[in-house]
Amino acid sequence: MWRGEPNQFVAEYLADRSPGSAIDLGAGEGRNAVWLASRGWNVTAVDFSAVGLAKARTMAMEAEVELTTVAEHVDEFNPTMPVDLVLLSYLQIPDDHQEAVLRRVAGWLRPGGIVFVVAHDKANVERGHGGPPEPGVCYTVENTVAALTAEGLRIEVAELAQRPVDGAVALDTVVLAVRD
Repeated sequence: MWRGEPNQFVAEYLADRSPGSAIDLGAGEGRNAVWLASRGWNVTAVDFSAVGLAKARTMAMEAEVELTTVAEHVDEFNPTMPVDLVLLSYLQIPDDHQEAVLRRVAGWLRPGGIVFVVAHDKANVERGHGGPPEPGVCYTVENTVAALTAEGLRIEVAELAQRPVDGAVALDTVVLAVRD
């Protein structure tokens, strides 16, 4: 469904980070996971869709990179060791579930580790293009920041970002938080 390139914000904010261990939670077809792996990250792509993960494995083989895939629901997955990066890219889940997942993944980080969130913002439903039509599964910068700071993470980036889509503009929540 998606092109093989990473999301523009993933590339922009993670390109210059030193690689380590990463979890792409809700990896879908793996475009971000494969991109991270191509940059030296040890990536585990987690998604409930075995079909999406099969595409991710194919993409990884074509890119000649290693990728671990786990077909599991986001509520059931737990890493065996702390990680350097948890990526949530368009993991569009209900509001009450968002906070719980964000708070849980913050606990997966080792010191210096990053949680990076890019998701359709609630403002996109009325003022943007594409994405879910239901605001109850969209994010806000404020709620995302609140969940991550409640777990002691320091916010480096918190913005309502514009993303060009099909000649229009989508509005995304983009948050990068660090465990000190």
